[in-house]
Amino acid sequence: MQILFPEIKPYARHNLAVDDTHTLYLEECGSRDGIPVLFVHGGPGAGCSTQDRRFFDPERYRIILFDQRGAGRSQPHAELENNTTQHLVSDIEAIREYLNIDQWVLFGGSWGSTLSLLYAQSYPEKVLGLVLRGVFLCREKDLTWFYQQGADRIFPDYWKDFVHPIPEAERGNMIEAFYRKLTASNEIAKMAAAKAWSIWEGRCATLRPNPEVVNSFADPHLALSLARIEAHYFIHQAFIQPNQILENMARLEKIPGIIIHGRYDMVCPLDNAVEVHRLWEEAELHIIRDAGHSSREPSIVDALVKATNDMSLRLSGDGDHTS
Repeated sequence: MQILFPEIKPYARHNLAVDDTHTLYLEECGSRDGIPVLFVHGGPGAGCSTQDRRFFDPERYRIILFDQRGAGRSQPHAELENNTTQHLVSDIEAIREYLNIDQWVLFGGSWGSTLSLLYAQSYPEKVLGLVLRGVFLCREKDLTWFYQQGADRIFPDYWKDFVHPIPEAERGNMIEAFYRKLTASNEIAKMAAAKAWSIWEGRCATLRPNPEVVNSFADPHLALSLARIEAHYFIHQAFIQPNQILENMARLEKIPGIIIHGRYDMVCPLDNAVEVHRLWEEAELHIIRDAGHSSREPSIVDALVKATNDMSLRLSGDGDHTS
């Protein structure tokens, strides 16, 4: 069983202004001459943690992390203006250019897998490979499953707490109802809604109850950006066309991929990964039999560390990846 690599500190930090509103936080760890890999966090709105540096062998990889618009240490916090999928894809390309990287690996889980796939479909010539976890296609049925009807039948006790801030008459469209509260001026009601939204996700993310995961989702700073930005994206269908990712999978031809997905993922059900794999011959799909959605579950950690090690071995003969 593989575990995370030891804790590591960044050798460089950057603040990259991507427009008049948003400044992104970036950090670099590991080997300056290693294979460039971009960690693409979930949510949208979750931000990165110190654990996210540790899925990669620091002797093999130049590890790059960034907080997406409005998330983590990027500024302004929880900001929705100029915050769309298209902005985030452009931000990733801006980071690549800023760091003078020719090609790189993308590593993304949940929404991070969505964004990594969309970037790779937009800039396939810049992508050496993809390592994806808990694939999320952002289809209407995926949003309905988790926020309206589906996961509520698996976790009816958690669902009761999730819907509590929303009056019964407004529960016919939970995403819209939460969006109204999360964008209103009542700060107390906004934070209550944010914590209910975020804790629901944290509770459902692991196969076995994990208080550490739930507590991290309950943190007010994370909860506010996660809930506001997720609701903003999901009320707009993630700013993509229905089935957009699946319809453009041919653009990933010849790009190697490794997909890790928990058998009992209740946030992003397994059919998301199966559909992507069906249309992507160059990808491997590893279904983890004793895991849910979270990257903190031991079997998911094991599979992801193996995947990054495997990807580095595949790419180690490719020479210099900086321009």
